[in-house]
Amino acid sequence: MTCIQPNWPAPTTVKAYTTLRDTWHEKHALISLLQLPTEPVWLHQIHSNRVIPAIPEHKEHDADASFTDQAKHICIVTTADCLPLLMCNKQGSMVAAIHAGWRGLSAGIIEATLDQLQQRGEDMLVWLGPAIGPEKFEVGQDVYDAFVSQHPPSATAFTLKDKDQWLANLYELAKIRLKLQGISHIYGGNFCTYTQKELFYSYRRDKGKTGRMASLIWIASDYK
Repeated sequence: MTCIQPNWPAPTTVKAYTTLRDTWHEKHALISLLQLPTEPVWLHQIHSNRVIPAIPEHKEHDADASFTDQAKHICIVTTADCLPLLMCNKQGSMVAAIHAGWRGLSAGIIEATLDQLQQRGEDMLVWLGPAIGPEKFEVGQDVYDAFVSQHPPSATAFTLKDKDQWLANLYELAKIRLKLQGISHIYGGNFCTYTQKELFYSYRRDKGKTGRMASLIWIASDYK
């Protein structure tokens, strides 16, 4: 197995994958590996809430999400503990990829992406790709405060480990924000990059000396 295909009811014209560890090491190799129709629109990820259209002119621009309604324009993010989200509408006419670490989530990267898509929440499908699991993502009081100060019910995504130390559930934090936007069709979210060493890279487990998984999505052909 070289990649994961989301288990979700997306239209057949929507193609989506997440690579596994050691699947690819060079960007151009990904094109042949997955038989991509074009070069993906790679982002320079900065843990922000910046969202841009996936067009060739935006390649390597500072952003943490991209979207498109154009066939064969590939949205892509890379992660190694942060949460990749892939989303599309039920019609298959709009797709997006989001890089969401805790900073991006608390800054509103999900909300900013949905603002750009201008789709009804009930029409959206979201797949949560491999991220660090809730038993391994230890964070400080600052992370807890960043979420709970904005939205007190987010406290349910944290478990107190020690004084001022928490275990955070990235998947749950993302689900809370998605549901606040009216999105209930949420899939995936059952991975742990830290513990599933044979499958995934983990920035924390490998102390920063690690590769990345790529999560990508595109519309394969005209949906009309």
